[in-house]
Amino acid sequence: MKRKGSTEENHCPVPTGTLVVIGGKENKGEDKPTNKKKPSDFIKLQVLQAFKDAMHKRDPIVEVVTTASSEGDDSFKDYIKAFGEIGITQVGHIHHNSRKEVLEDDLTERIKNAHGVFFSGGDQLKLTSYYGGTDFLTQLKDGYIHKQKVIGGTSAGAMALSTPMIYAGNEEVQELGGQIKVTTGLEFLKDVCIDTHFVHRGRFVRMSQVIITNPTSIGIGIEEDTAILVKEGTNIEVVGTGLVIIIEGFEIEATNMDEFSEDKPVTARNLKMHLLSSGEVYEIPQVNPPHK
Repeated sequence: MKRKGSTEENHCPVPTGTLVVIGGKENKGEDKPTNKKKPSDFIKLQVLQAFKDAMHKRDPIVEVVTTASSEGDDSFKDYIKAFGEIGITQVGHIHHNSRKEVLEDDLTERIKNAHGVFFSGGDQLKLTSYYGGTDFLTQLKDGYIHKQKVIGGTSAGAMALSTPMIYAGNEEVQELGGQIKVTTGLEFLKDVCIDTHFVHRGRFVRMSQVIITNPTSIGIGIEEDTAILVKEGTNIEVVGTGLVIIIEGFEIEATNMDEFSEDKPVTARNLKMHLLSSGEVYEIPQVNPPHK
């Protein structure tokens, strides 16, 4: 892989696995998507089926991580049922209530044997603060990069896969300077910020603020019952019933970042945006040279 605009080789490994990054409220077998009219191309369980298809296994082994959720058992039951409808019958449950539990829990064999790992929704800060820097995360990344493992996430579980990662700032304050809080995510995608429930919850301005302050990164806003499949670390394809909105800040000409305040809305000129629906593709720009 070469960086755009460079003749130098990028020696960072190209992932052999696939990311399935879901905008939340993916269809789990209902007759129509939640919170929207039934589109003409609606397919039951389409997004979760894409997760299964990415594993290329007739009877895949999946681990569902519900740590982000305060109702982990109920969330797991929902996925047991939904995955069962598409033929995923070997499903394990991973849930931790503290970082100490993670450090004491040897999941090496389970991660080694799993073809896919799926992060449910909830609180993304639990995922980063519990799993960051642990053997569990290292093993997941090694499997994703070298062993064709599929990593899926929905809602908070999707947001945690990227860096930077939004963890605070809702639609009531998103237009005010400095009100969107970001931290380091799990870094399956670097220089990419994922936001979910994007159209339904009106999160365009909050994502724009992240990109204004981090113009090396791109923002990917994913609507409900919609996902991006990421192959080879950079190649995106959209699946599902909604939109994916991509925001680029490489060509920003002016902002009011130097006078950000809680009392004044953000300003930016020359943000670039793409609207993508099912079947559309996009390549994540490689503008930040890798380093060791």
